[in-house]
Amino acid sequence: MHRRFLACLLCAAALITGCHNSTDASPAGRSTGQTAGGQESTRASEVTVFAAASTRVITDKLGAVTQTLPDPFTVRVSNAGSTTLLQQLRDGAPADVLIVADESHMRQAEAEGLVTHGEAVANNTMVLVTPPDNPAGIRDFSDIDQAQLVVCAPEVPCGAVAAKLAAANNVALQPVSLEQSVSDVVGKVITGEADAGIVYATDAAAAAKSGKPLRVIPIPHAATFANTIMAAVTTTAVNQQAASQLVQLLGDTAFADVWAEFGFIPVNPTATAAATP
Repeated sequence: MHRRFLACLLCAAALITGCHNSTDASPAGRSTGQTAGGQESTRASEVTVFAAASTRVITDKLGAVTQTLPDPFTVRVSNAGSTTLLQQLRDGAPADVLIVADESHMRQAEAEGLVTHGEAVANNTMVLVTPPDNPAGIRDFSDIDQAQLVVCAPEVPCGAVAAKLAAANNVALQPVSLEQSVSDVVGKVITGEADAGIVYATDAAAAAKSGKPLRVIPIPHAATFANTIMAAVTTTAVNQQAASQLVQLLGDTAFADVWAEFGFIPVNPTATAAATP
């Protein structure tokens, strides 16, 4: 019954999303402010989410769904690399929910007492991308030694996976630049500052949707080294109840089609999501 209800909410949210756009580090969904007399008007509560850069694409739909819940709340999302997000929490930045791009960073956050219990919500795989005209003439992953390559720094989830994929394919990584988020890698390939970059498949799909398509080259063994997107309520969450609802929603089968729409592999897929290529 609960999942059927959430599925109905997602249908309603699809209509809301069509007329709403969110921005980075801003509310997803709507709420009212204070009245002129200084008294707070009726409004949805707010949940602040620190989310890995690779999950940026789901922000609008997530905000729309939370606005249709029986006790609606606004989602304010700040996107950055997972390493940066953990450091912000250590520095005391306020957040109710943490979403990171791999299990390692979530376990680290748990060990440091930054979050409660992390939940796996989706998976993501990596691909090699080049500009559409492929100036370096890259045909497959083994050709990256010919390219001006950009990857994530090794301490960032996308960088750790890139290193594992290189080892699995007996390829030496010789990047000209190490970035702190996958968004930065994508940006350098789009602008032509790099011949190629190793990014998440979801980021390549998002670039195409934004009108900036990249040439995508599959990486052997990518499925073996898929990253697990994990979410958790922070130990300093102001809105514990809404934060818990949000984490539960992210891992629910009712949200699986949203993950799949943007190229993620949901951990609890519906029949539709499981059939998505």
